Amino acid sequence: MPASKGYAAQSAQSALAPFAFTRRDPGPTEISIDILYCGVCHSDLHMARNEWGQSIYPLVPGHEIVGRVTAAGSAVTRFKAGDVAAVGVIVDSCRHCTPCERGDEHFCAEGATLTYAATDRVDGSITMGGYSSNYVVDQRFAHTVPANLDLAAVAPLLCAGITTYSPLRHWKVGPGMKVGIVGLGGLGHMALKFAHSFGAHTVQLTTSLKKKEDALRLGADEVLLSTDEKAMKAHEGSFDFILDTASAHHALDPYLALLKQDKTMTLVGLPEQPPVFNVFSLITKRASVAGSMIGGMPETQEMLDYCGQKNITAEVEVIPIQQINEAFERMLKQDVKYRFVIDMSSLK
Repeated sequence: MPASKGYAAQSAQSALAPFAFTRRDPGPTEISIDILYCGVCHSDLHMARNEWGQSIYPLVPGHEIVGRVTAAGSAVTRFKAGDVAAVGVIVDSCRHCTPCERGDEHFCAEGATLTYAATDRVDGSITMGGYSSNYVVDQRFAHTVPANLDLAAVAPLLCAGITTYSPLRHWKVGPGMKVGIVGLGGLGHMALKFAHSFGAHTVQLTTSLKKKEDALRLGADEVLLSTDEKAMKAHEGSFDFILDTASAHHALDPYLALLKQDKTMTLVGLPEQPPVFNVFSLITKRASVAGSMIGGMPETQEMLDYCGQKNITAEVEVIPIQQINEAFERMLKQDVKYRFVIDMSSLK
């Protein structure tokens, strides 16, 4: 069994610290990956601290993985040793339910297997994530990476990228549409890049103008201060779609007022408290509040291929694994532009 080393939380109260464990040997359709880079997602912090009540310890976080294939099973057709491969939020599913059969494995009727803190469908062990030296995964749940992209900046695409790409595609964002992006963090900055590249008139909605220059650089056609009642009033009823990426608790009514009739505001952020809105914000214009999360395996590969064509990657700050606890604290303070990525060579 392959030896692995990484950083793990031993409890909800403990900092991440060095941790040695073993991976299972790859099966016929599986690949082994030496991890090169792993993105740091806010979900990693939530899980490390058991803020959603579903963590299993010891817990090795990390679900934005880019690595190099070191071995491939006898039935693997998509990868060979030496190839670059990427792994995202889920690493298995039942594969036979209706969502799985249509490539929506993240909506698996039996529950998808998470990259970490989940029960492995193969051997019943607990999955350990990408803050580690290696990973074993079925080829169905691994992705090829365009050769022209910087690998460190690709890592966040496996969560922040697909989480924003998928709803923008599902609600058919494109030319002639006015689209709002709420929040400018790990998710929001990717949403800006994608919405702009799809040809939409893209508006950054923010509670502070401190990030205005960044928003314009990343793809915003204009920046709207959501605390400016006069400015918000001027935009009422003019948006075709709003993507809310904010993870802090906030009222939705000011943003719902911006939608045209029959349009949708989709939530992808995960605030600790449930969202609050007045039903009148919906019924007076037949508006919708929707949700979305990551994407299936075909759509994730589509997103990576699109990023290769358009040369789109995340804005990252690369850190050694030894700085992960500091990175968690900085992430809470929004002190990162816009995603931490761990250089896993620092484990050596």
